[in-house]
Amino acid sequence: MSIVAVLGAGSWGTTLALVLANAGHDVRLWSNDRPQLAELDHLRENRKFLSGIPLPVGVKVEPELEKAVEGAGFHFYVVPAQVVRDVAGQVAAIGAKGVPVCASKGLELGTLERMSRVLEQALGDPAAVTLTGPSHAEEVAVGIPTSLVAACADDARAKAVQVLCSTPRLRVYTNDDVVGCEYGGALKNVIAIAAGVCDGLGYGDNTKGALLTRGLAEISRLGVVMGGRRETFFGLTGMGDLITTAMSRHSRNRHVGERLGRGETLEQVLGGMVMVAEGVTTARAARDLGRAEGVELPITEQVCAIALEGRSPRDAMQTLMTRDLKPER
Repeated sequence: MSIVAVLGAGSWGTTLALVLANAGHDVRLWSNDRPQLAELDHLRENRKFLSGIPLPVGVKVEPELEKAVEGAGFHFYVVPAQVVRDVAGQVAAIGAKGVPVCASKGLELGTLERMSRVLEQALGDPAAVTLTGPSHAEEVAVGIPTSLVAACADDARAKAVQVLCSTPRLRVYTNDDVVGCEYGGALKNVIAIAAGVCDGLGYGDNTKGALLTRGLAEISRLGVVMGGRRETFFGLTGMGDLITTAMSRHSRNRHVGERLGRGETLEQVLGGMVMVAEGVTTARAARDLGRAEGVELPITEQVCAIALEGRSPRDAMQTLMTRDLKPER
């Protein structure tokens, strides 16, 4: 049995907490949202994100960050991408030691850094583990078979997280290509928004199939330039996560895109959501990174144009369809 701190009590953080507790571990679940934690502790259920799924007795809801990480061998960061640095900085100030596990997906605005790099910089730890892959919380929480990847340059740490998280319903692989795994997990949210736009416009399977294929090419193009291995993008953290996120009714990023495709503004869409759609901020960061590195990202550019500049979704699609003709590579 291990002591595990799960930092973040959204849908995925709560799901990881209950999975780890059901596997026999001692779990402390923390969030900076005190009212939500009080309700969670009282009801023993996260009605905001995972209604109807009770918290196991092995999950202790802990409102104090210092107590949550005290003695914990693993610290799971499951907060929105843009606050990972802040939470990690608070943990560093406490001086708590534990294997940092990043379960947040995205790129940090401004620095354009991957999440594990943000953790490593904030904590002064050179080997954070990234836990990623095709995994809707709504399915994992009820035991639907799922596979994830624990990625780390330190193989011993990756294997430790693999063993910690694996159950008969959750299979975890290891991978030493952290760069590839993280770019796959982050950028697929951008392509999922584009897939939702196609749904909102009423387009069919032909369009979606082409979009996902070219989207994967776009993801791998940037990921390889940033140091990832091309084959990683055809695994769980690339193609697998992309298919799951772009096709599912559970996907908040696909949902955002669908509503944009129907003509709503980004403000209208986000104003009615309780969960964070990481693809919106990731799209901006990826666009800026692509421009800085000289990597062509046509789908990402059009997602930004629709979401951030108010461009017509039909005009954006027309732009993609009438680009200069070229061979498929």
